[in-house]
Amino acid sequence: MPVMPYSRNTDKPFVLVIALLCILLYCLPTGFPTQDDDYIRSKARVTAVDNQAIHQRGVVQTGVQAVTLQVVGDEFAGQEIQATNTLFGKLELDKVFQPGDTALVVIKGQNGRIIAANLIDHYRLDKELLLFGLFILVLFWFARWTGVKAVLSFVFTILVLWKVLWPLFLKGWDPIILSLLVICVIVGCVTFLVTGLGRTGLVSFMGTMCGAIAACLLAILFGQLFKVHGAVIPFAETLLHVGFSQLDLTKVFLAGIFVASSGAMMDVAVDIAVAVTELVDKNPSITRKAAVASGMNVGRAVVGTMTTTLLLAYSGSFTALMMVFMAQGTPVINILNLTYIAAEILHTLVGSFGVVLVAPFTAWLAGWLLTGH
Repeated sequence: MPVMPYSRNTDKPFVLVIALLCILLYCLPTGFPTQDDDYIRSKARVTAVDNQAIHQRGVVQTGVQAVTLQVVGDEFAGQEIQATNTLFGKLELDKVFQPGDTALVVIKGQNGRIIAANLIDHYRLDKELLLFGLFILVLFWFARWTGVKAVLSFVFTILVLWKVLWPLFLKGWDPIILSLLVICVIVGCVTFLVTGLGRTGLVSFMGTMCGAIAACLLAILFGQLFKVHGAVIPFAETLLHVGFSQLDLTKVFLAGIFVASSGAMMDVAVDIAVAVTELVDKNPSITRKAAVASGMNVGRAVVGTMTTTLLLAYSGSFTALMMVFMAQGTPVINILNLTYIAAEILHTLVGSFGVVLVAPFTAWLAGWLLTGH
């Protein structure tokens, strides 16, 4: 019996449900306090700077930059304010302003006049929205209705992370169990949106979850064998110092491994499921054994590139570090035994392991669920 062809009309109710869920998630409070509403965050144009109190030490700058700003929007539009920009000598955190730049300023006002102002950083929201808008337009132009669903799944994923995963981490929920549940929800949303509510989506979903569970078990096992702790996560110590010392950062780190690789697992599962669906649709009399074999062949080709894709994606986060080791002539055996390098190796290999395991799981499921009656 051939797999029923995918119809745009059949998934419109599901798309509407996900859109409503996105609205509900956006309105859902995180349970954590927000900034004082008496402060106004506004865009301001830099009109002048004074760099006399800045000291240059090589490529590093320290000191205080005096900045003159003119507020662009809100009730204080047109008013000029003086603010200071402290440079701590950390290139990844410091920012230097020039006349003509646009900055984000937090303003404390009273009776229409500015009492105090705090200079945050360069104003980037308009550029970020422009880039996101271009991304949506190109996706809509190329993928049309599938592009609409892809953007919806993109927004849904962001909202689930922002409103569910991270707040519940902070509330003390078990990171590994919670991450598996969140992955289950996200994968179900994305696969069924893209492939439709049918057996193809079911195969993709089940194959991805098999790989995610396998990656979770491997992360727990080898995390203990590697003796890697959660302090390798950027800003982990800051999180402990601001009042969340009860968090199990090691579990947060291990959960991040299979959360990060779940997207690649989903790609592999969808590729195999859709390929077998097309094969069965063109040849309804194909046997389960032949369908599984075809799924395996597709999986081998996809996995061959996807594992390298993960390596390249993860390598970008420690490029500068490896350049430092190379410049200092650090022996390779020393590098591979450092905690943060071992953490990246664990991250890359466990994620790749999960991607590889998704292929046979999905091929077997596709052969059994997409063929016959």
